[in-house]
This record gives sequence, structure tokens and C-alpha cells, in this order.
Amino acid sequence: MQSAKNLSHCNCTYEPCERKGICCECIRLHLKSRQPPACCFPADAEATYDRSFEHFTRLMQSGTI
Repeated sequence: MQSAKNLSHCNCTYEPCERKGICCECIRLHLKSRQPPACCFPADAEATYDRSFEHFTRLMQSGTI
């Protein structure tokens, strides 16, 4: 079930996404695709659509997140 609270924290820029605000489904989908979901990235990094663990790691190492 979609939650207004979850939606307020969702920075996913993929507009036709049917999982916005449904965190469990979103996380399940992205981990199955071997990538963190959008909420793990700052807005500018998420907008690149590079949601790889490698990108996430680079951001962590640079202190961006």
C-alpha cells in the first residue's frame, strides 16, 4: 500500500514507476536487479539513472553520501 509518508521521502525520478511509496516492492525489485533503489542516492546522482552498487560505492568513498 502506498504511503504519503513514504512518498514524501521518495526521490525516484522515473515517472511511470508504479512502486513509488511502496518501499518493500521497490527494494525487492531493485535488489533483484542488483542495484540499490533511488532512495539510497542523493537527487543529483539518482537523476543519472546509474543505480549500480559501483556508483553507490564511489559516492560513499567520496563522502557524497
